[in-house]
Amino acid sequence: MQKVISTDKAPGAIGPYSQAIEVNGMVFTSGVIPVDPATGVIPEGVEAQATQAFTNLTNLVEASGAAMSQVVKTTVFIKEMNDFGKINEIYAKFFKEPYPSRSCVEVARLPKDVLLEVEAIVAK
Repeated sequence: MQKVISTDKAPGAIGPYSQAIEVNGMVFTSGVIPVDPATGVIPEGVEAQATQAFTNLTNLVEASGAAMSQVVKTTVFIKEMNDFGKINEIYAKFFKEPYPSRSCVEVARLPKDVLLEVEAIVAK
């Protein structure tokens, strides 16, 4: 049975999808972008956007009753691969060893023209 996970501490779904779905003790998040859920503002700069996106992801993971230490896989979509180092520094502030497995993909465009988007799989 699927359980919908949602929180007002992360950007709401802007289409026909859920912020996250839990099934059989696994949580699958949708892509999370760096929008401040309280104001709708997108911060300037890749470091600020990375911090906001990972904060939003943290809030979504916690809304599922899990912790970031239970994230087993992430996918990070970035607009510019040259920003990888800066994003990686912020990423390391949110994840501790053992780090989740990760894919990082450069993409042509992201929703609202943000610089990154992240999704995660959590094992509860």
